[in-house]
Amino acid sequence: MDQKKIGAFLKTLRKEKNITQEALGETLHVSGRTVSRWETGSNMPDISLLVELAEFYQVSISEIIDGERKREEMTQETKDTAVKMAMYSKNEIYAEKRKIISAALMVFGAAILISAFAVFPNESSWGSIYGAAGGGILTAGFYLRIKFVLAARKWRILCTACCIGALFGFFTVSDYVAVSQFHQVPRFSYEKSYGEDRIEHKTLFYTVIQKYPGTARESIEIEK
Repeated sequence: MDQKKIGAFLKTLRKEKNITQEALGETLHVSGRTVSRWETGSNMPDISLLVELAEFYQVSISEIIDGERKREEMTQETKDTAVKMAMYSKNEIYAEKRKIISAALMVFGAAILISAFAVFPNESSWGSIYGAAGGGILTAGFYLRIKFVLAARKWRILCTACCIGALFGFFTVSDYVAVSQFHQVPRFSYEKSYGEDRIEHKTLFYTVIQKYPGTARESIEIEK
């Protein structure tokens, strides 16, 4: 079943009726945005609305699911329609499962991310590992979720990149606050250099000097 073909066919039928998406939405008791998603192939109408659309446009359900008008009468049309309706219903169930999975991934990723900051101290490398893993899982769930909203692949990639950028910014700012305000070592340093009575923690934007680690004289400051 080609959702984009179905969407294009629904758009053609609406234009033949010379009505707007908002007007059709009012007739079917849905929003104009929902109609727009049908016509772009992002979402499909549920079975009850499929019947209403077929009646409104005076086409068969089979024609809507195929995304085109039939030029000649088909044999066993009733049987074919029943099979296609079953496939359509199965596709709806699959879409709902994907929505549940995407939400579960986002919640699970956020939980791992929060626990990484709450459970592991900044000195532990496990905090950065769990933080990165949680961010990755959350981003994967976010990408699956927006597939139901954005039809164009380029926009999904752009939004996912923004999500990754937001997480990176969160990690960077939280590290800087921890160092500058709470005198803790950065959690997301990519390199450590050990010297006499000091450890250098290098991040992408600054270097943190940890003097006399593990002693009463320990101090942490950003290298200027």
